[in-house]
Amino acid sequence: MQSYEILKDLAIIIVFAKAFGLLARKLKAPQVVGEIIAGLLIGPSLLGIVQLNDFISQMAEIGVILLMFSAGLETNLKDLMKTGPKALAIACSGVFVPLVGGTLLYFAFYGVAGWGTEKFFTAVFIGVIMTATSVSITVQSLKEMGKLQGEIGTTILSAAIIDDVIGIIVLTFVIGFKNPDSNPGRVVISTVLFFALSIGVGFGIYKLFKLLDFKYPHTQRIPILGLAICFIFAFCAEKFFGIADITGAYVAGIILCSIKDHDYIDSKVEINSYMLFGPVFFASIGLKTDISHVNAQIIFFSIGFVIVALICKIIGCGLMAKVLRHSWSDSLKVGVGMMTRGEVALIVAQKGLAVGMIDSVYFTAVILLIIVSSISTPILLKLLYSQDDKKAVRA
Repeated sequence: MQSYEILKDLAIIIVFAKAFGLLARKLKAPQVVGEIIAGLLIGPSLLGIVQLNDFISQMAEIGVILLMFSAGLETNLKDLMKTGPKALAIACSGVFVPLVGGTLLYFAFYGVAGWGTEKFFTAVFIGVIMTATSVSITVQSLKEMGKLQGEIGTTILSAAIIDDVIGIIVLTFVIGFKNPDSNPGRVVISTVLFFALSIGVGFGIYKLFKLLDFKYPHTQRIPILGLAICFIFAFCAEKFFGIADITGAYVAGIILCSIKDHDYIDSKVEINSYMLFGPVFFASIGLKTDISHVNAQIIFFSIGFVIVALICKIIGCGLMAKVLRHSWSDSLKVGVGMMTRGEVALIVAQKGLAVGMIDSVYFTAVILLIIVSSISTPILLKLLYSQDDKKAVRA
């Protein structure tokens, strides 16, 4: 392939990804779904006008690193600390139940496997994909109803943030255990050491950026250095600790999320992500998704995957909210609010494909889950809140 051919491929990816992304938004679906469908359309499975190659794969990897860095920058540590044990308990339950549910679902379709086998790790990874929560759609729905600032809205938002942190930690452990040269003790030590060093080094970086923020507020050197920190953490996580690069990028974002110019850094990163690296990443998922091997079993598995993923979030988060003395109505709202999936689920699935833990055919199930959860969550939340409003009027 001639080097200049990649320019044509990039142009096709960007135009198709953005066109289908806008179409998806008009149909009230997440833009990322449109971008994935665009990749599927132009890829080998259908039209075949763009072929996945090393250059596109590397750009997609940068795209996912930037997305996780941005997610870290958008984390509000103060809100995280304020919500305390309640949000943590809901998030832990919201990770544990889908993790178990996804693993059992895979065993139900493909047979039970013992610890250490390929099938066992694939089953666990299916559960890991289910753990991720994306509340962007939930937040928008609560905003429209004027319920975001209430106790339930705050609980959902905080629990979702913690949920993602725990999900990334679980992902780190599972990938570590998959390595044949690793043992459980080494995986635990490496992970704990990484996070311990991140806290120590991160505090120094935070102080340095706070000083730079004071001396050179709103200058481009701050996002440039921030991006460098993101890439260094991503590199060190993989190279020295055997931890996913996206974990390093996410931690780098959390380190910088409390400086005054974190929004400014995020806005600059978002430009690169939105215009180029993000569309390439999501389109690359479509390019990698192999629908030629989709059969009746995969279709039934995908349907089961969606049902289990939605129900497990409602049970995991909703029951824990009830244990924490919320009413049944509010507990159900917490469970429904936490069941949306988005970019993080795709990022986790992409990482699983990269390390050989799942096959590309399972992206079908993940994409279907994102579509169904994104459409059903706002509808269910509106129904739940409208019932409360009717009860209040009758009273």
